[in-house]
Amino acid sequence: MSRNITFTMIKPGAVAAGHIGAIMAKIAEGGFRFKAVRMTRLSKEQAETFYGIHRERPFFNSLVASMTSGPIIAAVLEKENAVLAYRDYIGATNPADAREGSIRKLYGTSIESNAVHGSDSDENAQIEANFFFNSMDQF
Repeated sequence: MSRNITFTMIKPGAVAAGHIGAIMAKIAEGGFRFKAVRMTRLSKEQAETFYGIHRERPFFNSLVASMTSGPIIAAVLEKENAVLAYRDYIGATNPADAREGSIRKLYGTSIESNAVHGSDSDENAQIEANFFFNSMDQF
């Protein structure tokens, strides 16, 4: 498995707020290269599957509702040590705690609407990429 890809999505709140272009430009500014990009809308079943690891958490239902509220931008990014580099680049989960200039600080409005998702491991980056794109094993 490659340590040079990660998965991200621009969440519905950031899409609705018109931040797609600014977020994508900020990602590119960080040295990440877009390997695959698509706009889609998650069904309830897809959101429940994608975030299944959180199924027992109290915020699961609101997370699913938030993630199905509008379109998302799904993307596979490439950069050396991509997962760790991207997680650092986007900032803390809570935008209030994120460092100045990070994507979540700039475009997130709450923990739930924190603008972007970022894979938390190389394994999950591959799984998440495959969830949205066919044949991502080539990366």
